[in-house]
Amino acid sequence: MSHAHESNTGQIWKVFGILSFVTIIEVILGIVKPDFLYFSDLLGMNLLNWIFYGLTVFKAYYIVWSFMHMGGETTWLKNSVVIPLIFLVLYLLFILLTEGHYIYGVFKDSTIKWNF
Repeated sequence: MSHAHESNTGQIWKVFGILSFVTIIEVILGIVKPDFLYFSDLLGMNLLNWIFYGLTVFKAYYIVWSFMHMGGETTWLKNSVVIPLIFLVLYLLFILLTEGHYIYGVFKDSTIKWNF
């Protein structure tokens, strides 16, 4: 009994292309920083940062989808991996933004000087 070897070269190049394209968009936006995205706020943060977070979550989801071979799994298994990941990323984002805002307020409104 022999098993036929299936080449996944096309799939590998597709994943490489999509992840490269998203990374290039992130780098271009980071260098250019368009004013209409950088100076407009949404929920206490500028739109450019929201775009970066969205693209990063997309890349993380796509990496899990392709490299962990989740594309061919059942819906329950996909959801059991992806939903906690999305929840934890959003929770971490909330914690970092809340604590960062607090620390900024402490240094801005007190006599403690910025020494870093």
